[in-house]
Amino acid sequence: MELHLYPFELKFRHTFTISRKSKDTQPTLIVELRTDGFSGLGETVDNSYYNMTVPILMDTINRHRDFIENYQLDTPEKFWADLYPHFSDNMFALCALDLAAWDVYGKKKGLPLYQLWDLDISKNPMTDYTIGIDTIENMVRKLKDFPWPIYKIKLGTKEDIAIMQELRKHTDAIFRVDANCAWGVEETLKNAIALKELGVEFIEQPMPAADIEGMREVYKQSVLPLIADESCILESDVDLCHGCFHGINIKLVKCGGITPARRMIAKARQLGMKVMTGSMNESTVGASAVAQLLPYLDYVDMDGPLLLAEDTATGIRMDNGRILYADRPGTGALLK
Repeated sequence: MELHLYPFELKFRHTFTISRKSKDTQPTLIVELRTDGFSGLGETVDNSYYNMTVPILMDTINRHRDFIENYQLDTPEKFWADLYPHFSDNMFALCALDLAAWDVYGKKKGLPLYQLWDLDISKNPMTDYTIGIDTIENMVRKLKDFPWPIYKIKLGTKEDIAIMQELRKHTDAIFRVDANCAWGVEETLKNAIALKELGVEFIEQPMPAADIEGMREVYKQSVLPLIADESCILESDVDLCHGCFHGINIKLVKCGGITPARRMIAKARQLGMKVMTGSMNESTVGASAVAQLLPYLDYVDMDGPLLLAEDTATGIRMDNGRILYADRPGTGALLK
């Protein structure tokens, strides 16, 4: 195989703020694998919370370039299993390679991945659109500037309920809330009551990932469903989230790609948990891979391309929450 790496620094449409940081750009890395006359694309991203930068990601992949380029690709699952011993400490890098392998595999078969998996896309969930933390006035403006049927609202301020009360005055859309680990037990329980009255669908990761006992307590009492994000990174975390959350948010970048994500979905279903797939602000390359999983999901947050002022590729498109697939095999993504 040929391995090619393409780093990008993509600008956001607005400064993107969550409870722990703000940023104006999203560094990302596109990986291309070429084999047997086919080309596949994958993506991974810079993320300071997980101490991942594009140079670290490129270095990790380049250290195993010989292994990758001498590999004879059969199935993506086998490729992932053979790569895992080399990438077990860097799932972000493994994700990009896994997505590229799946894209190649789909192109060889001449079908989109969801068709290869015999999935029905007629009842796919719609994606939300994220409103990052800002002044209340600016959050209202962002909401009005981007009419959408479902919003995910980032919280983690002293004005959280006031923010939600004001936003509710301006739309009847579905609200989801993501506190990104900012709350404690009492704050979560109290906020859940107020948020339920405001029509919020669920709360994502209200408390720090390390506070397992606190989450068990909240799980028993919360009037709203709780979805794990920072608490659910790898496959082994699904079992740990059972009894602490009502569902899990799987990020392909964090878990290592489509291959482990499908296993996590199956495990969560076995445990009776809801399943969501989320965005790490990927471009259309990563979003087109996420889209293949939609028939498996209850919820999806794949608005990365909508938040960016510039993109790396064409592929899936989003129309008022609905995901429109590219009429191409694999993931359907093509670099611009």
